[in-house]
Formats: sequence, C-alpha cells, structure tokens
Amino acid sequence: MPWGVVAYGVGIVAFFAVPGPVPVAVVIVGAVAAGMAAAYLSERWIVSLLLWGFVYFAVGFTVAHVRTGMCATPAVSRIQTVTFSGTIANIDREGTYARVIVSRPVLEGFAADKTPENIRLRVKVRDDLRIGAVISGKARLYPPSGPAIPGGYDFARDAYFKRIGATGRVQGEYTVRPGSASFGWRTSLMLTIENARNVLTERIVSGIGGQAGAVSAALITGKRGLIDDATNASLRAAGIYHIVSISGLHMVLAAGIFFWLFRATLALSPYLALAWPIKKIAAVLAMAGATGYCLFAGSEVATERSLIMTLVMLGAVLADRPVLSVRNVSIAAFLVLLREPEALLGPSFQMSFSAVLSLIAMAELWQRHMPERWETIWILRQLDTAWRVVLLSLATTFVAGLATAPFAAYHFQMLQSYGLIGNALILPLVSLVVMPSALIGVLLYPFGLDGPVWMLMGMATDWVLLLSDRVAELPNAVITMPQFGQTALLLMVLAILWATLPSLSLRKYALLPALLGIFLAATPERFVVAVDRDGEGAAIRGRDGRLFLVGKASEFQIEQWLRADGDGRFLETDRKGRLTGLDDFKTVSTCDTLGCVGRSERFVVSVVKDPIAFDEDCRRADIIVSRHYAPGNCAARLVADRAFLRAHGSALVYLNDDKSAGYIVKGSR
Repeated sequence: MPWGVVAYGVGIVAFFAVPGPVPVAVVIVGAVAAGMAAAYLSERWIVSLLLWGFVYFAVGFTVAHVRTGMCATPAVSRIQTVTFSGTIANIDREGTYARVIVSRPVLEGFAADKTPENIRLRVKVRDDLRIGAVISGKARLYPPSGPAIPGGYDFARDAYFKRIGATGRVQGEYTVRPGSASFGWRTSLMLTIENARNVLTERIVSGIGGQAGAVSAALITGKRGLIDDATNASLRAAGIYHIVSISGLHMVLAAGIFFWLFRATLALSPYLALAWPIKKIAAVLAMAGATGYCLFAGSEVATERSLIMTLVMLGAVLADRPVLSVRNVSIAAFLVLLREPEALLGPSFQMSFSAVLSLIAMAELWQRHMPERWETIWILRQLDTAWRVVLLSLATTFVAGLATAPFAAYHFQMLQSYGLIGNALILPLVSLVVMPSALIGVLLYPFGLDGPVWMLMGMATDWVLLLSDRVAELPNAVITMPQFGQTALLLMVLAILWATLPSLSLRKYALLPALLGIFLAATPERFVVAVDRDGEGAAIRGRDGRLFLVGKASEFQIEQWLRADGDGRFLETDRKGRLTGLDDFKTVSTCDTLGCVGRSERFVVSVVKDPIAFDEDCRRADIIVSRHYAPGNCAARLVADRAFLRAHGSALVYLNDDKSAGYIVKGSR
C-alpha cells in the first residue's frame, strides 16, 4: 500500500508535467487493462505488483485531471481598471491594509461567462469591512502571475485551484453595505466561521498587544497577516516558523488535549471506566473536537491535511490498530491527495509527510536499540526516564529537520543552522504553556472569562519570540544556497522513501541516492542571465561572479533572483522590510531613456525600453530583453521580447558547452 500511494503521487506529478493536451482516456484504458492483467498474473508477483503500480499511477493522473477541470474559472487576460462589486468571502489583515476575497463579483464590461468566480483585492482597513458584506468601488486588476523564476512558487497555479481569476488593489474610496445575497448552508456556515475568526483575532491581539498578540492569534485562528516581517524573519531563522502555520503540531496538540480531557473526565466514573470503552469514546470526541478546530482555523491545505492524518490516527484507536504506522500515513496521504492533488507540488505537503514518515521510521529504530529499562532504584529510574525524554526530543527534532531540509533548500534556498537548538528550546514552551492556554482561552471566550488566559499566553509567547531572536542572532543562523535542479530533489525524495518504507534491512541502501542527490545539489549549474517575466529588466552575472541588475525590477523579483543564486544580500532589510545593501546590484549597468546595457566578460545584455533602440542594440548586444516586439531581423543571439515572454514567462539563461550553439533557456511556462 505505501508504495502504491507513491505511484499514485507519481501519476499526479506526471499530469502536471505533461505539456499540451492530456491523454486521460488512454491512461484510464491502460489502467483497466493493467488491473485485469494483474489479477490474471497474480502468481507472478513482481509483474503483478508493477501492473498494480501502474493502476495507482493512472488513478493519480485521473484525479489530478478531474480536480483541474473542477477548479476552472475565467481569468482576466490583461491589466485593466474596472468598476466592481461583490460579496466579501474572506479578510486577511496586513497592518493598515487587508487582502479580501470578493466572491461572485460583478465587473463592468465583463460578460457573466467571462467573469472570475473570485477576485483577490488589497484594500485599506475600515471598521465596516465585514465578511458577508457587499463591497464596491474601482479596482486595478491583474492576471494571476506565474513564477518569478523557473521552478519558483507558482502564484497562478495557487490562484487557479482557489478559483481566483484576478488579483489587484482597490483605487480610491470604496463602499460597503450589508449583504443580501442568499447562499447555501455550507457557504453561509463558512462565512459565519470566517467572521468569528476575525472577531477572535481582534480580541486576542487587543488583549495581548504587540507581536506576541499577533503570533498568539495566528496560533489559534490561523490569521498571520499581523505578524511583521522582522518577526517572520526571526522565526524562520530559528527554524520554528512552522508554529505559526496551523498544521501537524497544532492539530496533534489540540486532538491530544481533547483526547486526554475527555478520557480523564469519563474515567472519573468507575461505572463508565469499567463498563464502557472510554478510550474509543474519547477518540470519537477528539475527532469531533479536531474537526471543529480545523474549521475554525480556516481549513487551509496544511490544516486539512493534518486533520485527515489525525482522524486516521484516531480511527486506528477505534479499530484497535497501531496509531503510528507507515500504512496510516499512506492512507492519510492518499485521502489528502484525493481531495487536493495539487498539494503534492507544494512544500507544505512535502515537508510534513516526509517529517512524519521519518519520525515513524526513527521510532522503529528507537524501540529496537533503546528498549525500556526498569531500574530497581527509584531515583535511577527517574533519571533514566528524564534522560530518555531529552534524548528522544533531540532525536525527533534532528530527524524531522533532516527529512525536511531537501524541500526547504529546493523551495526557499535556505537552511537554518540552529533549527535543532531553536526547536529544543521553544517547542516545550509551546507544547506545555502556549497551546494549552490557547485551548482554555477559546473555551472560556464565549463566557467572557478569557482575558487572564490571554495574558498568560502572551507572556509565554513573549518568551518564544525572545528565544527565537536570540537563536536568529547567532552567526550564520541562515545559510543560503543556489537553486538546484529537480533531479537532485527527486534523488533525495527517493532516499527518504527508501529509508522509511521498506524493511529495516534494506533501508541502509537509501544512502546511495541521498549522497548522489546531495552532490548534485551542492554543484548546481549556475545561470548567467535571469529575465524578468515583464521584460522590464534582467540580472546578469558580472566579472566577480555575482549578479547585477540591468534595467529595472521589483524588489520581490530581485529577491527571487538573489535567492535562486544563493546570494545572502536579499536577507538585509530595513525596519519596513525593504531590501537594503543593493546599491552595487542596481548601479553597474548604464541606462538612458531608450534602455539599459550591461556587460560581462563574455556577452552584452540590452534591455530595450523604446523600440527605436532595437536597430542599434540588435547589432551590438548578444541578448535582447524587452516588453516590446523585436524586429524579425534582429541579429542578437537570444531575443527575449514580448513574444518570447508570452511563450516562456520568466526565464533563466545558461551557457551552452558548445558555444556555437548559443544559450540554453529554461522558462517558467
């Protein structure tokens, strides 16, 4: 079963990797034939397993196809300013601004069948901004943007599966009036929950204050918009940013507290304890409590995935099966990907499931090599227990960090040097004080008795932030590394799977793909030019081996270029979160009103602002970058003009070993 789920995931990846029309019918017919052949050849177990693997593959491929069709919604194709109105479905505050999801929008000049199902807008926060209300005004809309660099985070894909067809910002004043639209019971329930989340977030933040209040609110309601950039950077550098993303840790703590509370309460009655299966009753009640917590926390992908995994584990209690097993994790992964197959491509799914698989594999080794010892002397028994608890905590933190490191390096190009120290110092405080206080506060909130609890939670969260700051201030707390290819990541994924799924005797061979993947990740091919997806600028590798800017680009784009190159300059920010220390990055090229020119030892890059400059630059430049259409007779060796950008999106350019063959281009589309 576990390897079947792996084949299922490979089918999902294959669907998203296939360019052009997808031959789903062929895959389904092949799966039916493979299933029949597997049943007929059941005695030839190797052939049968391979055929069943293809069936799992086909199911994953088909599920991804169906999900993609279900989430289809119209999207705007160009930047435009329109008058809009629609119902507010979600609000995420970010200081004095908020990001709102407008559902069922009415856009001026758009036919009904061309109007997106949802749009996401940035607005100034006002007191009358409420979920379920109708907002109207004028907005500047943009098509959902693709990756800033090839292999980077795909905003357009994320928006597609959230049925968001446009993003933008409200221009000028806007109006809000009470909503009158009728929704189904499910939508009405979700709107009510969203409103309650915002109200509780405001109560926690006002009751605690400062960044401790913002982090405390995020731990309970999942609203992270009030956490400032400095706090986010500190939590990431300390390796504990996962505590503000409601996922496995929070769900396990919440379900565990519910389970213990219900079981302990039922055990107070001797009759119930002796005559009723109170452990199973507590498991059912904990399942209900965890589900309610997931709904209230926003039901994001990470939260839902953690809920499914928790429900599977509690279901094992009902079935009298081992709670922690690879099979249970496989079932949870299958159910998560059945509902949201696109989650497999994101770091959240990858990191959480790799961590859980690795911890279960470690638990098997722990039980084999660290069996329980029953000391006859009480004090020795207590010391042995304390030592085992400390050692197990450090081991689990180390193993989880090791399992998630490949995905952190691939997606974010950074590793936390002191993540083991940060988690060892902070997680006990979160588990023993912060999260229990959160649960008690939520239970007391309807009665208005939650104020003192928020104060206690705030003091504990202050210590969390203080400790994270101290860890983040250590030298080289964050190590940046260049972006590496998918081959290296796939090898490390294979190593993780091989180290966790087969029998213990075979797991040692996982070292081979792991070492090869690490070698490829440590020696990545370096690009020489990065092209902005809008054709406004480029990054070129200079004589010193570092990138510098030609033309102009947003700070976000610059950060992505430097991050992909493993250049730590993007970590330098001022108090407002703006990049600093980039003067040399921005001032190397020469510019005039027609464009900019940058030179390296081997080639010349020209960013053309005005089409008039094409005549000269096509003769002297090796690479042309422009948001305009270049003439067909342009003599440059690589022309990244408007047609190129439409076909490739953002691009990275590599030198070809055969210099006469020009350049190798990797686009984001």
